[in-house]
Amino acid sequence: MTSDSNKPQLSPKLVMIVDDEPDMLAMLRLVIQKKCRCDVITAASGRVALEKLKNSHPDVIVTDIKMPDLDGLELLKKVREHDATISVIIMTGYGTIDMAVQALKDGAYDFLEKPFDQNHIVHIAKKGLERTALLRTNQRLQNQLNTIAQPEGFVGKSPALKRALDLIKRVADTDATVLIRGESGTGKEVAARALHNLSNRKNHTMVTVNCPALPEHILESELFGYSKGAFTGAVQAKKGLFLEADRSTILLDEIADIPVSVQTKLLRVLQEKEIQPLGQNKTMKIDARVVASTNQDLEAKIEAGEFREDLFYRLNVVTITMPSLREMSEDVPLLIHHYLSYFKDHYNRPEAEISPKTLQYLYSNNWPGNIRELRNTIKRIVLIGDSGIAENGEGETDSANKTERFEDLYPIHYNDAKSEILRRFSVGYLRNLLQEHQGNVTNAAAACGLERQGLQRIMRRYNIVSADFKS
Repeated sequence: MTSDSNKPQLSPKLVMIVDDEPDMLAMLRLVIQKKCRCDVITAASGRVALEKLKNSHPDVIVTDIKMPDLDGLELLKKVREHDATISVIIMTGYGTIDMAVQALKDGAYDFLEKPFDQNHIVHIAKKGLERTALLRTNQRLQNQLNTIAQPEGFVGKSPALKRALDLIKRVADTDATVLIRGESGTGKEVAARALHNLSNRKNHTMVTVNCPALPEHILESELFGYSKGAFTGAVQAKKGLFLEADRSTILLDEIADIPVSVQTKLLRVLQEKEIQPLGQNKTMKIDARVVASTNQDLEAKIEAGEFREDLFYRLNVVTITMPSLREMSEDVPLLIHHYLSYFKDHYNRPEAEISPKTLQYLYSNNWPGNIRELRNTIKRIVLIGDSGIAENGEGETDSANKTERFEDLYPIHYNDAKSEILRRFSVGYLRNLLQEHQGNVTNAAAACGLERQGLQRIMRRYNIVSADFKS
């Protein structure tokens, strides 16, 4: 057992108060120190404040705007040059409101008009402390990102992610068949690419097959190929994807959706390492490393007779389970900053930023769509800004809170409340649906039982754009 003295101690928050009135300094010091639970230092002038900045690192500065040697606007300018993360709160007296508005334009966090209520200054000081903590966390994470080695497209340092990456590295340079499991949006295809890029097959192009996107008769001919005249329309021979992946890697994405008839032929490929194109009597040897992925419960599909048990065991030589963001929540800030930097550069939007309020929302959201949902949210912020994201809870479908709380709607008219509930449900449902199908409206419509045009009408009604969900 370790004693409390051995635990790491967090540095207390620090507020600096600047005013040339001793009584105001004493009063504010007493109130803020007690109610904000932080350390407080004081300065009787702007110049004294600048001197103290050399040896202290305040989170918040509360300063009067009118002082004899260096006024609040000049102090604000010099503080921001010294450390832009410090939240500066300006105190104004009678007739200085215009100066306070100018201070906000120059980067002040907020202003207070004297005389002010003590509770009000405490509230603003606490918010300033929160803002500075967020900005400094962001700054630290950005510095961290610059030094982190990003293994094969992954960003993060959480134990859950490290376990998955360690397993990928251990089995990458082998010929073992790998089954990658995990929820939608957890990076299963990225994991497959990591397996390929770390293997001795990396100089050959990896082949990816989106199994649910191909009807049964097309999937079979795409996988195994066919000879000329094998069926009506086969005017020339076609090399199948397995043959294309010879000496390389083939990813069977969402393998749970492969029809049982194709599963039987796939079993032969895994057992015998050979294929038989349609219309041919001879088999052909191939050297393709098979990687499969799924977000479905294969054991349940086996029980239902929808997936062959012997194929499952052939695929399940090595299983890599990609963690959800719930299991690696400590990586969310790093991912936010990674994607923010990436999309700012990709779309040439160097001015794009995320407000502290939106950052707080992004950090606390549960991200049921996992990394893909987070990535697309940051992409949208870079393209059109973060206005309304925190207020509207865009992207939020908290799986631990499936039962919506509607208490805020009880006081309003029944029909208005009913419309708002329908709006909340529809927005959440559509966002989750499009997230699952990566913005493919045709597949999303088929999955939810709507006609494509009907789904598009509802999307237009709630201003939901499919492009926001494309990877």
